[in-house]
Amino acid sequence: MRLLAVRGATGMPAGEIATELGQAPSTLSFHLSVLEQAGLVQSTRQGRHVIYAVRFSGLRALFSYLTETCCGGRPDLCGDLTRLLPDDKREASAMTAAFNVLFLCTHNSARSIIAEAVLNKIGNGRFNAYSAGSEPAKKPVPDVVERLAALGYDTSDLRCKSWDEFMGPSAPRMDFVITLCDTPQGQICPDFGPKPLTGAWPFPDPAMFKGSPVERATLINELIGMIRRRLEIFAALPFETLDRMGLKARLDELGDSNRMAR
Repeated sequence: MRLLAVRGATGMPAGEIATELGQAPSTLSFHLSVLEQAGLVQSTRQGRHVIYAVRFSGLRALFSYLTETCCGGRPDLCGDLTRLLPDDKREASAMTAAFNVLFLCTHNSARSIIAEAVLNKIGNGRFNAYSAGSEPAKKPVPDVVERLAALGYDTSDLRCKSWDEFMGPSAPRMDFVITLCDTPQGQICPDFGPKPLTGAWPFPDPAMFKGSPVERATLINELIGMIRRRLEIFAALPFETLDRMGLKARLDELGDSNRMAR
């Protein structure tokens, strides 16, 4: 319960819970089933995975029950424990699991970090965005980071990373892997396993932007706007009703520049 409470409404896949707690999946499944029947956790299916999250309304009810006869009928002596939990009104009636999205580009210095920053801001907790590259630069393009910060995006954690960071057993499992340029330097993207859906959304390379600082700033602003519009459509997709084939088709549509320009 403590582990799930830390994750909040986004929850955790059952497999990750088993790994964190060192429990056999069958044992964990039994206990999660008991907790769900008691109204203390809730589950939702995301692809082949079952995601579990705390039901804070259930915890509030449990604490109220446990303290209603506290200290010989004087629950005020126990303090208002339920006040420490999120308000019932703020708890969603149905849990929405967060999707992990990895954006790839050769140097992970501009387009992919723009997508990471934008989706983490507009995703409202429904997405965990990451970025990486096949040949990461030493640092992001400075004026790209400056424009992101000026537009209100969080740039504090942006850095150039190798896609090898997302290949190990401790790396977050990706639901979507999206390249924002042609296949990086003609290389074949690594195998992230059977789970992620892949897409290719080509965008112009800021390294090719020429002109004065003002002209470059204008072009970078336009690029950020293009990526944001694409991600707004992506974030609004009906993930709960689309199967894998339907989601893949929508990803491919978003990568069709001619279709998006209409």
